[in-house]
Amino acid sequence: QVQLVESGGGLVQAGGSLRLSCAASGRIFSIGTMAWYRQAPGKEREWVADITSGDSANYADSVKGRFTISRDNAKNTGYLQMNSLKPEDTAVYYCNANVRARGLAYRPYWGQGTQVTVSS
Repeated sequence: QVQLVESGGGLVQAGGSLRLSCAASGRIFSIGTMAWYRQAPGKEREWVADITSGDSANYADSVKGRFTISRDNAKNTGYLQMNSLKPEDTAVYYCNANVRARGLAYRPYWGQGTQVTVSS
């Protein structure tokens, strides 16, 4: 089994920063693209950013220039550095990763989510 566990969420004032982590554990053979999504109350889950195993990153326009996605392949961990936070960034943030468990094919996994609240 593979698990993704997010951490680092919390309450921050507008203009502040947070760093989210996503740690993958289990019988992992390799991890492909890792991504972050978020879901605000009453809204659908939306893609925020992703990073390939080769460190190529992509960002939603709403976070470009403020958020930075990264990964540490040795630790099977992904990160989302969030700067210049705005109240509209308030949401539950979810980690997603394509993971190849030992003996199995790649499949997507989701974390349980971590709450980020930005006060004005």
